[in-house]
Amino acid sequence: MKPVVIFGIGDFARVAAVYLQEDSPYDIAGFTVNEQYIDQPKLNDLDVFPFEQLTQTHPPEEYAMFVAVGFKRVNKARAEVYGACKSLGYELISYICSEATQWGHIEIGDNTFVFEENVIQPFANLGNDVVLWSGNHIGHDAVVGDHCFVASHAVISGNVTIGARSFIGVNATIRDGVRVARDNVIGAGALILADTKPGEVYAGNGTQALAIQSDQLKSFK
Repeated sequence: MKPVVIFGIGDFARVAAVYLQEDSPYDIAGFTVNEQYIDQPKLNDLDVFPFEQLTQTHPPEEYAMFVAVGFKRVNKARAEVYGACKSLGYELISYICSEATQWGHIEIGDNTFVFEENVIQPFANLGNDVVLWSGNHIGHDAVVGDHCFVASHAVISGNVTIGARSFIGVNATIRDGVRVARDNVIGAGALILADTKPGEVYAGNGTQALAIQSDQLKSFK
């Protein structure tokens, strides 16, 4: 099994390294990013290497990679790095946390990362370069397209399809059978009951303070 170089030096990269070190068979060789963004030589006590030189210092014949980039530009930034690493010949690993719940009969692409407490039901399909942060429900026969990012505690019901590069926010709910189009942003707490169109944005209802004070609530008397 090849040691892994993680692309990224942000929060996702730092956190992903811990999960891989503590809960996977992979050894982490260090981090990489484009040289202009390197502002310190180490991260998590591991070396940071210039991406421009990686094929010389860590050739794809000897090392694998994981692209730990967030949802910048609605996931396009991560998709671009993913493509660049694939074009250089690197194997891109995937990871499912041992504390996620799944019974098999699922499909998962490369460079996909599944955090703890996700429930993935049978016949679900996670594409390439998908991020499932902690605590989501992925229903049976659901399809999460390539380069998607699902935050935490979202409900993606059975037979739902999520289009490529879409972002699903915290506590969003998508009704069974709905097709979310590509490049959508489904905001925190949004409720999606019908198919969407490419590039659409859905915001949850913002929290508004009531016109009374907490000491006036009868249920708290």
